[in-house]
Amino acid sequence: MRVLFIGGTGIISTACTRLAVERGIDLTLLTRGRRAADLPVGVKTLIADIDDAASAAQALSGASFDVVVDWIAFTPEHIERDLPLFRGRTRQYIFISSASAYQKPAAQYLITESTPLSNPYWEYSRDKIACEERLMRAYREEGFPVTIVRPSHTYSETQIALAVNSWAKSYTAVDRMRRGKTVIVPGDGSSLWVITHNTDFAKGLMGLLGLEQAIGHAFHITTDEVMSWDQFYRVVGAAAGVEPQLIHIPSDFIGACLPEALGGLIGDKAVSVVFDNSKIKRFVPGYCATVPFGQGIRRTLAWFDADPARRQIDSEANAEWDKLIDAYERGTCEALRHFQSG
Repeated sequence: MRVLFIGGTGIISTACTRLAVERGIDLTLLTRGRRAADLPVGVKTLIADIDDAASAAQALSGASFDVVVDWIAFTPEHIERDLPLFRGRTRQYIFISSASAYQKPAAQYLITESTPLSNPYWEYSRDKIACEERLMRAYREEGFPVTIVRPSHTYSETQIALAVNSWAKSYTAVDRMRRGKTVIVPGDGSSLWVITHNTDFAKGLMGLLGLEQAIGHAFHITTDEVMSWDQFYRVVGAAAGVEPQLIHIPSDFIGACLPEALGGLIGDKAVSVVFDNSKIKRFVPGYCATVPFGQGIRRTLAWFDADPARRQIDSEANAEWDKLIDAYERGTCEALRHFQSG
């Protein structure tokens, strides 16, 4: 099977690249070449900027693929870029969307692929919804062979997944834990959530590659392990060898103080979400997530601890969190004083 990944070196896609090679797939990555040295042996590369129409057309000239997976399409403009590039050039086009596209707030805690798509809080999610709508129109009107995949919160050996953390320097939250500093949990910590290891996601995606029955369908691929945010933070703390000092701050308060965090909280992680993976299991018999979070996060911490250079700290995020915690504690004390004086 000849497969093209547009991207393929990110947190989720790296695991898929590795597994594709292990399974003998003839894999080519179209990338800008920034991280080509990290690719497993056997992966072919096309060096081009997908956003440069002439460069992409030249790199793909005469090429065809059984499957194309676009990991880096985020807006309808990216879809309009891809449609002319891959019409008649692939038997399946897989769009990597996002589970954050599902209805927020959810009317039903159990999410299936038929859950409505609506997210008024996060532009990223609305753009993904618009991409899906354009691709499904292309499927209906011209038979464009699209399959939609919606990952949720996914982590790897290089990424520590928590509700409030630095994305670029995710060791920051663990550093706070190890130094005895307070870490922020949105809400009261009891909301249920799902965090999936990238190798588990990869198993589901591999089963969809080249699957004709998946054309025109959407799938999410997650673990079936569900925990509260307090549990996730404590599991990370245990892996780091400490008991984390947690502070519960309402998501609305966090969003008011840090507006850039609003989408990722109210629009994604603030309320309980549990995914029904029945559909991916029907289409990919035998799919099962097998990496418990406790096991996976220990691997992640081992990766960070193996090299001090990996343990980078986001000082700006640290300062913002300290200021947020101080504001919340001061506000609580003032509210209590005002209430009791009344």
